[in-house]
Amino acid sequence: MLGLTVHRKKSFEETIADTTEALKKEGFGVLTTIDVKQTLKEKIGVDFKRYTILGACNPSFAHRALQTADEIGMLLPCNVVVTEEKNGEIKVSIFDPMTMTKLVQNSELESIAKEVQDKLVRVIHHLHE
Repeated sequence: MLGLTVHRKKSFEETIADTTEALKKEGFGVLTTIDVKQTLKEKIGVDFKRYTILGACNPSFAHRALQTADEIGMLLPCNVVVTEEKNGEIKVSIFDPMTMTKLVQNSELESIAKEVQDKLVRVIHHLHE
């Protein structure tokens, strides 16, 4: 599995705000916000569903991971995707950091990834209605 997912019945905007707040409670800041729908419309004139990528980062964990495996920077920040499904539900998907351990074999990194995963699971639980 690539990510941790929750479906919500709240609005898209409310879900982004709730997700940002839940991340903050676990020590993550949102470094980037990419409105994919708007970007695709502006760049190539395509209509696409509401789809936003939040680039979340916990500086302490990022620093520890980078000290362990320099190349891990290619997988940072942790991406959180908020999408509007056809049925009107809003889906939040968060990259599971344990996936990194399949790409970079390093026991110290695995320990860090597990700690981050625990925090992100709590974010998902906070978003359950």
